[in-house]
Amino acid sequence: MKQELFHVVAGNSFAMSDAQGDMEVNPYAPIGLISFDTRFLSRWVLTLDGQRMHTLSRDELASFETRFVLVPGTASHYVDADVSVIRHRSIDDSFNERLIVLNHSAEPAEFTLRMEIGSDFADTSEIRRPGPRRPTVSADSAHRELRLCYRRERFVRETRVTSTEPVEVDQHGMTFRIRVAPNGEWHADLHVVMIIHGARGQDLRSSLEAHRRYVQLNMREDLARWFDHAPQLLADRESLESAYTQALTDLAALRYMPLSYRERVPVGGLPWAMTLYGRDSMITCLQTLPFTPELTPATLHLLALLQGGQLDDYHDEEPGKILAELRYGEAAAFGEQPTALYYGAADTTPLFVVLLDEYERWTGDTDLVRQLHHPARMALDWMDTYGNLCGDGYLRYQPRNTVNGVANQTWRNSPDAVVDRHGRQPAFPRATCELQGYAYDAKLRGARLAREVWGDPAYADRLEADAARLRERFNRDFWLPDRGYYAFALTPEGEPVDALTSSLGHLLFTGIVEPERAESLAAHLCGPELFSGWGVRTYAAGQRPYNPVGAHLGSVWPSDNSLIAAGLRRYGYDTQAAAIAAGIFAVVETLGGSVPEVIAGYPREVTKYPVQLPAAGRPQAWASGGLLMLLATMLGLRPCGDNLVADPAVPPGYGRIELLDVPGRWGHADAYGREQAAHRHPRRSAPGTEPAQPPRTAR
Repeated sequence: MKQELFHVVAGNSFAMSDAQGDMEVNPYAPIGLISFDTRFLSRWVLTLDGQRMHTLSRDELASFETRFVLVPGTASHYVDADVSVIRHRSIDDSFNERLIVLNHSAEPAEFTLRMEIGSDFADTSEIRRPGPRRPTVSADSAHRELRLCYRRERFVRETRVTSTEPVEVDQHGMTFRIRVAPNGEWHADLHVVMIIHGARGQDLRSSLEAHRRYVQLNMREDLARWFDHAPQLLADRESLESAYTQALTDLAALRYMPLSYRERVPVGGLPWAMTLYGRDSMITCLQTLPFTPELTPATLHLLALLQGGQLDDYHDEEPGKILAELRYGEAAAFGEQPTALYYGAADTTPLFVVLLDEYERWTGDTDLVRQLHHPARMALDWMDTYGNLCGDGYLRYQPRNTVNGVANQTWRNSPDAVVDRHGRQPAFPRATCELQGYAYDAKLRGARLAREVWGDPAYADRLEADAARLRERFNRDFWLPDRGYYAFALTPEGEPVDALTSSLGHLLFTGIVEPERAESLAAHLCGPELFSGWGVRTYAAGQRPYNPVGAHLGSVWPSDNSLIAAGLRRYGYDTQAAAIAAGIFAVVETLGGSVPEVIAGYPREVTKYPVQLPAAGRPQAWASGGLLMLLATMLGLRPCGDNLVADPAVPPGYGRIELLDVPGRWGHADAYGREQAAHRHPRRSAPGTEPAQPPRTAR
């Protein structure tokens, strides 16, 4: 039986343990204390008089703070226990665990409390099979300190553990020999500092007192400000409010400050993606613009700073290309993995332009658009040069790094993700359909920015003409008239890859679809082959490669579904969009807590319960952001000049929804929606609108 794991997280630092709070190496999960892609603690095991503990309760105080209440022995012994132990755990740039021993008897008691401590300094890329390392260990009982240090040339990582109480320190841990008064208590703090030598962010808050102040004041105040700046949701359906609160909480926790950068940006998510992923971060920003637009400027600035500037096969780098992944671990530092700066993604570059334009539409921040003029033009140029691998005008990808690079350079990045309905993989370079949608969208948005902000109407005309030709060519070459949907991809020879996938929703999202074909796409997306009842599958049932537990061959991703629902609403298929939103929110209602990154694609009527995949992350930034985007889609929120427009399409059973103080170029505005019994007719042009509450002055 799989053991449930628990975590505290702050930015890209997290501690993952078992239900008792203990950390021991597990080849299937990144258990331990991990920060900047290195595991600083791989063993953290508490015993009392030689006995392991059993958990009575666990209180999640915040994403960065939790508490375990324990008694010695197994579950069958705890009723008569006369001693209990509380582990109060918190994390920021350092880690603290307060140990409290409670004597419940009328007599004084003596105990031996032991914390086993160790670190393998494993890179997150090798958690399944950590390489051999020999850290140096220094035990100092006089100073109540245990130091573990790993050095490889200039790569140095150090774990420093100190105690506030007298303790015997050896090379494998700390031992407290304590006496507790009748009905009394004893406590000590173990403070763990994670040191990255030579880095700006190595240890900004190393002292225990600074850690306490930061957790108790700064982090709580920061979370309060985060919620204060976000809109307030009032809903007849209480579970919707709970899901909204949890999503905002997760997004706040999944912000980190990269080394040599002074702003926080979203990480991918717990546990495997606790770093910057260009795609995940930009989609998260797109999803959250009506709620937390402050995520976007820092993300765009950072990606512009890291934009490709040369040809580098190992890192898949090309001039103008936007980053796929940024890592700080040992494997990246020594080039054993290309992830120190990895550019193996074909969708990040057009998404950069899409996000820049959408951010300006919501906020009116033309200063940022001017600042990023050059990176945006480089991104647009990349699509026509390095992205146009066959010279046919289609955006394609082919890995430069054929040794350990990513083969499929889209969000469907598993090795077997791009196949036809019979399981055959197309040759490289591959032109998947959603890439053409992103490219089309980026060209149109780049044209708007060129005309309205950059003062370059000739460039705008050229981009618009390119977009029109791409749309015409795409609708000719990708359309499968006998199937009523667009091909998943084209081969280098222009032959269609005929699989039915959720990418159809991305095409609607980008607007590349001819209006008369949208009805057929909506029918496929919400038909039994793609729609599971919980959401739209990545790959339709009935095709040979379909696998309901395959990451991109039949599972359901909330992030994917948020774009699909928005695309359906763009073309006026409100009932279908509402059904998808209701399905994803039902997943959250059923599971409780953070929305998982992905669930299995089993039909809802078969499982009755969303089945989580073992490798699924939770929380994930673009999954939590997906819930916010689905909420905005239900309310039909979009900017229109200096006004916020609402066009609600609320699912049955959701009653009334109020979203108050939506931030934007209008200041703050309120939006309302109520479920409607009558089905609405699809639109054949731009969505109709109804005004939101009049814009108000920002608070």
